[in-house]
Amino acid sequence: MISQGSIYLIVRDFDESVQFYKLLLERDVTEQNMNRFAIFNINGLCLSIMNGYFDSEHPDKVTTKGKVYKEYDDCVSIAEMQNTGKVVINLSTNDLKKEYDRICALGIGSKQTEIRYINARNPYYYFSMKDPDDNTIEITGPYDETGDELK
Repeated sequence: MISQGSIYLIVRDFDESVQFYKLLLERDVTEQNMNRFAIFNINGLCLSIMNGYFDSEHPDKVTTKGKVYKEYDDCVSIAEMQNTGKVVINLSTNDLKKEYDRICALGIGSKQTEIRYINARNPYYYFSMKDPDDNTIEITGPYDETGDELK
């Protein structure tokens, strides 16, 4: 039985990504291992940032054993790959409009959508955006559309 873990993103610019997620999540890094790995604990969910260049730039600070598997271990190539968008980071808020306005004011995400609605048996409101490595972030939550017209 798996009892603990983390979802982590291998990124091109560690400092930019850490700063992006600090602003997005409104929290500081929970744990950090040099400039190689940073963990954000979000009420039990761990979202982590891994510097795709650290190991190759600091071979004296990293020890590995066992066979090397390029598809898993070549973090530079992974960081530089085109993002296909198959993974979505879904986050929830208690007030979607307030969070939407906060993200707009920060100007941190790219390709940000308007607040949208979908009903596929379970209706919900959400908006989407991209992080510095083009990962999709979807933010969901309660929304009162009586004051705002959906576009």
